[in-house]
Amino acid sequence: MESESRHVFQRKMQKRHIVMLSLGGVIGTGLFLSSGYTIQQAGPFGTIISYLIGALVVYLVMLCLGELSVQMPETGAFHTYAAKYIGPGTGFTVAWLYWLTWTVALGSEFTAAGMLMQRWFPSVNVWVWSAFFAILIFILNILMVKFFAESEFWFSSIKVIAIIVFIILGIAVMVGFLPISHSKTAPFFSNFTKAGLFPHGVFAIIMTMLAVNFAFSGTELIGIAAGETENPQKIIPKAIRTTLWRLIIFFVGTIVVLSALLPMSDASVLKSPFVAVLEQIGVPYSADIMNFVILTAILSAANSGLYASARMLWSLADKKTISPFFAKMTKQGVPINAVVFSMLGGAFALLSSIVAPDTVYIVLVSISGLAVVVVWMSISASQFLFRRQFLKEGNSVEDLGYRTPLYPLVPIASFVLCLASLIGIAFDPTQRIALYCGIPFILLCYGSFYFTQSLKKRRIIYVKQNQSN
Repeated sequence: MESESRHVFQRKMQKRHIVMLSLGGVIGTGLFLSSGYTIQQAGPFGTIISYLIGALVVYLVMLCLGELSVQMPETGAFHTYAAKYIGPGTGFTVAWLYWLTWTVALGSEFTAAGMLMQRWFPSVNVWVWSAFFAILIFILNILMVKFFAESEFWFSSIKVIAIIVFIILGIAVMVGFLPISHSKTAPFFSNFTKAGLFPHGVFAIIMTMLAVNFAFSGTELIGIAAGETENPQKIIPKAIRTTLWRLIIFFVGTIVVLSALLPMSDASVLKSPFVAVLEQIGVPYSADIMNFVILTAILSAANSGLYASARMLWSLADKKTISPFFAKMTKQGVPINAVVFSMLGGAFALLSSIVAPDTVYIVLVSISGLAVVVVWMSISASQFLFRRQFLKEGNSVEDLGYRTPLYPLVPIASFVLCLASLIGIAFDPTQRIALYCGIPFILLCYGSFYFTQSLKKRRIIYVKQNQSN
């Protein structure tokens, strides 16, 4: 067993892989399809403010994660930190919450991919395509980590290039370099003030903030991949910096262009706002182009999701909190059983989205939405407690490979901002179900952890007593 664990994880991921893995988890259907809804709710100006606040929250959390993952580069990172510095029950709960987040996402992403293919192949059943893409993502994840990282790099690159081209075209139209249909003058920022800065009041920003926090989830994948990164001490801090400013440019830049070129009343959820803008500019085959880009975005997020959920299961097994069955590795350094089980979880989510969308699936989605913010809070708390213990043991701040700046302000601020978004859920009737489902699930995780631990202790005592007899 020892020799098997020696060739376990291979440090094959480079900086470009880590950055694209993080971007791949974040830039998905939320940006390409749901951004129109956010503009409609908060107005153009309000949406930009909520995305900037969201970016600040993510940045603070990533600063905390940077210190932890450079000091202790582990696969499945943050549940390990939570277990060590907050408590083993918290670590166990955080891991299962995060696992569920990505497995639920897998189910919805395979469905969405199948539905997108209907545009080109209307006679082929959606489930044929869903199954095909599920098999493709599964194969990419079981070969070897370098193959996975390379495929994720190219999936994410397509999205990134599409967004950059979209922003450049949009700015050209805004300032009058390119003509736009139904308008003789350059729009500039006229749409921003048409309905007032806050058409639905400032509170609308708080309501969209909750959705924005979820939209930014995926950046924490940097921490999960730290154990499979070539030189984590050097690459992780760089990846955190570059990922965050890219996210701000992509998200905020996109929202600025969409808001400037789409009247608030037209920012519908029924059609991708990207397609609406490209059609106004007169880009040929714009709907087909965006269909392809959104398809790669979905496959990229599914690819990242299966990777993340499998590593969480492996890490739980490695720490002996679940069956060692999930710790089994291939020679290529892939936790094969954890990948298979996570894929089965995705298949269950896929099935429940068809069979029981109003019961089982809505519960899964609600828990996974809440889970990301809880995971971020655990990262902030872990860093706060880690630094305190690190200094108490007689170490110096100078000994740290990467230091979270403005300690303890950064971990406290990130924890409080995440907590505020959870409290905000209670005031929104449409999102309140996340608390109703999420809190019992968290209690169930804690309960099952302490129950299994007490059984283990009893078994050990029983074995010892029999041996002494």
